[in-house]
Amino acid sequence: MSRILRPWMVGIALLACARASGDGTASAPGAPLAELSTTERAAFAAGRALFDREFTPEQGLGPAFNDRRCSSCHDVPVLGGMGAETVHKATRFENGRCDLLQAHGGDLLQQSVTDTLRALGVLPEPTPPTATAVVEMVAPSLFGTGLVEAIPDAAIRRRVDPDDRNGDGISGRAGRTEDGRLGRFGRKANFATLREFITNAALGEMGLTSFDHPEEERLGGQTVPPGVDPAPDPELSDADVTAITRFVQLLAAPAPERAANEVTRDSIRRGAAHFDRVGCTRCHTPAMRTSSDAPALDNQELRLYSDLLLHDLGPDRATICAADASPSEWRTPTLMGLRHRHTFLHDGRAENLRSAIEAHGGEAAGVVAAFWRLAPEEQELLLRFLRSL
Repeated sequence: MSRILRPWMVGIALLACARASGDGTASAPGAPLAELSTTERAAFAAGRALFDREFTPEQGLGPAFNDRRCSSCHDVPVLGGMGAETVHKATRFENGRCDLLQAHGGDLLQQSVTDTLRALGVLPEPTPPTATAVVEMVAPSLFGTGLVEAIPDAAIRRRVDPDDRNGDGISGRAGRTEDGRLGRFGRKANFATLREFITNAALGEMGLTSFDHPEEERLGGQTVPPGVDPAPDPELSDADVTAITRFVQLLAAPAPERAANEVTRDSIRRGAAHFDRVGCTRCHTPAMRTSSDAPALDNQELRLYSDLLLHDLGPDRATICAADASPSEWRTPTLMGLRHRHTFLHDGRAENLRSAIEAHGGEAAGVVAAFWRLAPEEQELLLRFLRSL
């Protein structure tokens, strides 16, 4: 009986941490949105349990994979956060066109295979010989992403400025999915919905098929040998996908630091003013408002600190491409919950916030130069503000 109740008990404990703030935040990372209905609470707890479930080959894992559970890539500082482990992606970019290397098994390289597959002499995927770029990627935090999904397309589009009409050096553009919809998830803004993001990750990271992706990926471009995958397809039921998606949708954004005294509050306010003054908010839009049929997701002011647009960060940040993003274009990451992250940038190369700022180039070069023109104490105030998010 205790095993059956445990996911519910976890969900109820997290609900106790939720803060009914009206802005989609919660006092503790990993807590759900406040004021959920009884049905939504049950969905959150059930989806969380499935998100943390370890899959076996008999349940559909593999035959090529990177991890055995969703939470393996999203557990810092708690379930639903960023990842400590990295994955490898490879693409080819030539004559202005991106090749996701589908002929070689796709852009995500699976680094593990099941024992059955290894017994046949099949090893993890090598880097495709035609790749022009390979990069290690860290999994992004999922906190508040249901609220990101609830931001109207129009609110994102109104910030688009591909020709830099205002002359500020920033020329963000909306990412697009392969079928032309506005993208807002993924490092390259190539997923429109959380369900798409989740089912693609399930297939690529764990080899779990679904109704959305009913066929196993080709391993290194080769068809999976018969008999090595005992689970019938689709390996994730539609109910499973819906449960995981609802869990992620209902994750609150972590609340910023609650300053202990007026001196601390003043330091954070002054740092926020410097963040705006040097131009960081031209890409890291402080807030957008949601609109949703779900009351818990509707009319929330989300302090996301992102415009959700693609920006060119220059040749030093150019690695892999996407269907609608060049090697140097990256979606502005959200900064909510920043104080709970241990590395920064898409590849985790920056171990502190100052290094992360310094690594910005391209469209952000002028903003970085403005940061360095701040007095040392002003720079520290700006960093103090970021550490409060």
